[in-house]
Amino acid sequence: MARKVIITCAVTGSIHTPSMSPYLPATPDDIAREAIAAAKAGAAILHLHARHAEDGRPAFDAATYRQFLPRIHQATDAVINITTGGAVNMTLDERLAGALDVSAEMASCNMGSMNFAIFPILDKMKAFKHAWERDFIEGSRRSIFRNTFADIEEVLERLGQRHGTRFEFECYDVGHLYNLKHFVDRGLVKGPIFLQFVLGILGGIGPDPENLVHMKRIADKLFGDTYRWSVLGAGKHQLPLITQAALMGGNVRVGLEDSLSLGPGRPATSNAEQVELIRDVLVRLGFEIATPAEARDMLGLKGRDKVRL
Repeated sequence: MARKVIITCAVTGSIHTPSMSPYLPATPDDIAREAIAAAKAGAAILHLHARHAEDGRPAFDAATYRQFLPRIHQATDAVINITTGGAVNMTLDERLAGALDVSAEMASCNMGSMNFAIFPILDKMKAFKHAWERDFIEGSRRSIFRNTFADIEEVLERLGQRHGTRFEFECYDVGHLYNLKHFVDRGLVKGPIFLQFVLGILGGIGPDPENLVHMKRIADKLFGDTYRWSVLGAGKHQLPLITQAALMGGNVRVGLEDSLSLGPGRPATSNAEQVELIRDVLVRLGFEIATPAEARDMLGLKGRDKVRL
């Protein structure tokens, strides 16, 4: 039988700004429309951030999430995966607000602090739609994306233990895998574990194919057969790395949070375009696309009926 591959779509994120692409979802209506289209195109999991409608700034409040989450929940059976990363300038309470409010079925959990830098893109930007964008991008030169052991413990306890939320463990470097193993050894994380290897962010592990092989080797050493995994390739590295991941036995993540293009000189005009592209690649390689129901079974999720939407 052909192996099932889970496609995750990260619809908008908090790193790209409206001036970087006219197609970046920047309002609750945009996010709902793009998420539903991505699910129809084949994404079993939708990874979601919130933004302020007036200027596209990253948002965290539950009221903003509720402007689009119920619409997505009603229109598709895709797994709704809510960020706990938010944006680097948010407190942990702010980052957890959306997922806690709806008792999320799935949420991201970042496995270590890092210098998450996007400031080099300023060299290519000549104009900004909104006043906040330049300072936000420049701020990544001197800020730290904070995820201390105490922060991670709080995420695991408040969401995992109290709500039965399961996690997409985002690992930006090899050390993050060892951080996760620490929590597994303490009994705070139990399988099936879902790892998201993140390659190509300045401050994290580079986008070299050898690094993906190394991340997988260390994960095998630490977690044996108790985990499933996926890959996020930043920017132009998206398609090559996720194709490599599928061939190595992994799952894939696409979306305008991670990359604004379909390839060299080809801006992505929607999230669904990226989903359709990788779906076609996977099918041509002989894989089957996992449905939301199959993804829930593979990842041991509690089910959409236990989400407060």
